[in-house]
Amino acid sequence: MVATESVTIKVPVGMSKYLKSMNSEMELIRNALLLYPYILNLTISHGGAAEILGIRKFQLIDIYDKLGYSYLDMTMDELDLELETFRQLKKKEGAE
Repeated sequence: MVATESVTIKVPVGMSKYLKSMNSEMELIRNALLLYPYILNLTISHGGAAEILGIRKFQLIDIYDKLGYSYLDMTMDELDLELETFRQLKKKEGAE
C-alpha cells in the first residue's frame, strides 16, 4: 500500500459530490488523471507516475488506455527507446 496524505483542492461546487465517497479503484483512476498533465508535459514519466501511485507501469498504461489516452502516441525513435529499456529490464529479471 502506498503512503497517502490529504490535500485540499478547489473544484466547482457541482463536482464535489462526486469526490466525497469513492472506492479504491475510482480513487486510483482519479489520481492517475491528476498526474496525466505532468506526463504530457514531460515533468514525470509513466513509470514515475506509476511508482507514485504504487502500481506497475503497464497497469497505469492500461488505465489510461481504457480512458482513451493512448500510450503509443510516440515517435518510432521513442518507441524504440522504450522497447530497448523493456528488453534491458527483462534481461535483469532473468539474471536475478
